Amino acid sequence: MRFIISTIAAMALTATSVSSAFAQSNPPPVTHPNPTQLLRVIGFAGGFNLPIWAAQRQGYFTEEKLSIHLTYTPNSVYQITNLLVGNFDIAMTAIDNVVAYQEGQNEAPIGPDPDLFAFMGSDNAFLSLVSQEPHKAIEDLRGKTLTVDAMTTGFAFVLREILARNDIAESEVKFERAGGVSSRFRAMIENPEHAATMQMTPFEIQGEEHNFNTLVGAEDALGAHYMGMVAAARRSWASENQTAVEGFIRAYKRGVDFLYEPANRPVVEALLVANTQMSPATAKAAYDVLLDPETGFYRDVRLDTDGIETVLELRSKYGQPQKSLTDPSRYIDDSFRERALSENAR
Repeated sequence: MRFIISTIAAMALTATSVSSAFAQSNPPPVTHPNPTQLLRVIGFAGGFNLPIWAAQRQGYFTEEKLSIHLTYTPNSVYQITNLLVGNFDIAMTAIDNVVAYQEGQNEAPIGPDPDLFAFMGSDNAFLSLVSQEPHKAIEDLRGKTLTVDAMTTGFAFVLREILARNDIAESEVKFERAGGVSSRFRAMIENPEHAATMQMTPFEIQGEEHNFNTLVGAEDALGAHYMGMVAAARRSWASENQTAVEGFIRAYKRGVDFLYEPANRPVVEALLVANTQMSPATAKAAYDVLLDPETGFYRDVRLDTDGIETVLELRSKYGQPQKSLTDPSRYIDDSFRERALSENAR
């Protein structure tokens, strides 16, 4: 009997030892107190994504414990509708798209409260009117086919305003939908009947390789500041993800700072070549436009209210149903940027 008890005790001790050894060799998983958050970002393809590419390359998003998945949209309707249903978190888009959907002047049907707003600015859209080789002046576009993303978008409004200021009636041209900027660029290459469109840098520079003409810059044609690309999101999502939004802003701005550092020019040009398949010569020319000290990317990633007022003036004139839009604050919230860039941030 004593032997049996001793044997059982020994077996129990052995089992305990084995269990302890197993536990030491297979420790329980550790939950990181600050896990990386995935941000699903959707934007248009093109060199104006440079701040994001630079911030990714330099690890600025990683330092904010963010992982960025950047998707390129075929057009603005796809971009905004997918943002609204939660398939994406942030859209790098024209501020006019935010206004359009908030005011019910958008292309696609959505619910009564889109909940959209802009929390950071990027640039003036680097927007210009570009034409095929035979058309060397704006008046040459009379009777021709002009392409747009959608007739309800801000860039289409800029085109319509340029025509109006040059005494070309809309009945004297044909508007044709051809998608976002990269899609319209490819369409012009493939279809000589597409006489002109509004383009963003670097596409007007790349167009020179196809004998395209840059007829006029948008801000020169309008004689005013124009707010172009912004970072937009749903207010409800942003309020629940304030830390991520502010981290995105900080990393993006550091990306802009990196771009403007003269010593980094070779890297910036290489980023353009690698991400857009443009030639090195085109990358050099695009660099000079995108990083012009006066008209390049906004160093302070501000939401330019003067530029937004221009956008609202055009939408008040051309948007349907027609509304008088005068208050930029309805579509933006600068508090995220202010907190992100304050001295006490992080």
